[in-house]
Amino acid sequence: MQTEVPAEDVRAQLLEFVTSLVSTELGPDEDYFAQGLISSLVALELVTFVEHRFGLTVDVADLDLDNFRTVNRLTGFVLAKTAG
Repeated sequence: MQTEVPAEDVRAQLLEFVTSLVSTELGPDEDYFAQGLISSLVALELVTFVEHRFGLTVDVADLDLDNFRTVNRLTGFVLAKTAG
């Protein structure tokens, strides 16, 4: 059974990781894909980080860009995956 992580902790960890990937400060609602800050290779790093850090599996059906577009959307995705 997974331990529920508070949303603000998930958001903070994701924001820290994404910021380290793009080497610039980002807000939680900034679309780093639209800004061209994340390539497909870096996107794979993000998926791998989410899986390992939060103990979940990102299924093929989950690979919708909208789940990963911003830190807030990614936070919602992680919380939804770990809730069930």
